[in-house]
Amino acid sequence: MRLNRRAFALTLVATLATAPAAWASGPQVGKPAPGFSAVDTAGKPVTLSDYAGKTVVLEWTNHDCPFVRKHYGAHAMQALQKTWTGRGVVWLTVISSAPGEQGAIDGAEADRLTSERGAAPTAVLLDPAGTVGRAYDAKTTPHMFIVSGDGTLLYQGGIDDKPSADVADLKTAKNYVDAALTEIAAGKPVTVKTSRPYGCTVKYSS
Repeated sequence: MRLNRRAFALTLVATLATAPAAWASGPQVGKPAPGFSAVDTAGKPVTLSDYAGKTVVLEWTNHDCPFVRKHYGAHAMQALQKTWTGRGVVWLTVISSAPGEQGAIDGAEADRLTSERGAAPTAVLLDPAGTVGRAYDAKTTPHMFIVSGDGTLLYQGGIDDKPSADVADLKTAKNYVDAALTEIAAGKPVTVKTSRPYGCTVKYSS
């Protein structure tokens, strides 16, 4: 019995040690972020290289996802966007929902939502084929990435440490994106480089 318990404990430790690989797959922090080309809501091509020299935030979104509604309904996401775009950060909101899936919208509807919610991204990118999302292995909405001016991935993961759809949790949440951007702006290394993303699964085409 004692041996079985020891084997179980070792198995559990191994499982917990390897669990992060499941959510930290895809591009690796400290290495070049995947280049991409997508179109914005006006049909204009946008590439990561367009923003060379600037810090870039990538935010995967789905307006019907309750986790996304938590951040936008409380105006927390909008406040974060306004704070950092006002300091020269590029904020790209990405919609990778496939046509017919939850969260799939066209450019006009995306613009309406941006205006209606008072959002302030630099641009909203439409990725119905999921090309950009799969390149980044974006798993949830929201799923956040920060890219340095030289194209290095500096952060990937959840927006904060409260994986719930409860607006009340925003009051005590540690916002990893805000913390990372603050450190980057101060010329400091990012303390929390990866975290577990949470939210609705990205609705890719099958």
